[in-house]
Amino acid sequence: MKSFLEEKYKQYNTPQFIESDPIQIPHLFEKKEDIEISSFLTASIAWGNRKMIIRNAKEIVRRMDFAPYDFITNFLEQDLTIFNGFVHRTFNSCDLKFFIRSLRNIYQNHGGLEQLFTANYQEKNSIKQALSAFRQTFFSIPYPQRTTKHVSNVDKNSAAKRLNMFLMWLVRNDKNGVHFGLWKNISPSHLMLPLDVHTSRIGRELGLLSRKQNDWKAVEEITANLRKFDPHDPVKYDFALFGYSIFEK
Repeated sequence: MKSFLEEKYKQYNTPQFIESDPIQIPHLFEKKEDIEISSFLTASIAWGNRKMIIRNAKEIVRRMDFAPYDFITNFLEQDLTIFNGFVHRTFNSCDLKFFIRSLRNIYQNHGGLEQLFTANYQEKNSIKQALSAFRQTFFSIPYPQRTTKHVSNVDKNSAAKRLNMFLMWLVRNDKNGVHFGLWKNISPSHLMLPLDVHTSRIGRELGLLSRKQNDWKAVEEITANLRKFDPHDPVKYDFALFGYSIFEK
């Protein structure tokens, strides 16, 4: 099993992976804050058709003049009309405008995304703790009720695929050029697998996941099994599981 996972990990963890994956959007940027913000916004709409995700994520940063951090920190309320008409499946301009307001609050009052996630993670060396506390802060300013469904709630057993993927992008760094490794104070050993229909299906076929629901308990189960093969970097096998499903069908 380990040999198979390692083979597939090495096969798909290459710069060529970027060309067909939403991670190509944050790869447009060099400034740390631009990478963080574009990663978060891209990951937040990462469900459905991958080409649609990439197109719509690029449209978001285009409307921010390809300067996400500058836009987040300097926009006036009337500037948010630039997002009128934006739609990605059930995520619309109302949701996006709130995301922009909340990100400004995080950078102005909580030290930014890295500081917020890292501080909450370090309390218990727990990704679940970090995700739970992040959601509380994200909705600590007035928000439209409809938008709450777009930020996963691990306290209600959500698998939090998009948030776990965002953390994987920012924390992992194996020098292969796909993930960024910008956040140094969260251990890759504690990251949780971004569980989706692809990784869960292959995980079950390989005997790495027995739970039928794709929820947080399933995330804990499959990640614990992957740690048996690499306790220091278990989510590197996301390349193997996802790649095997997507590219080899």
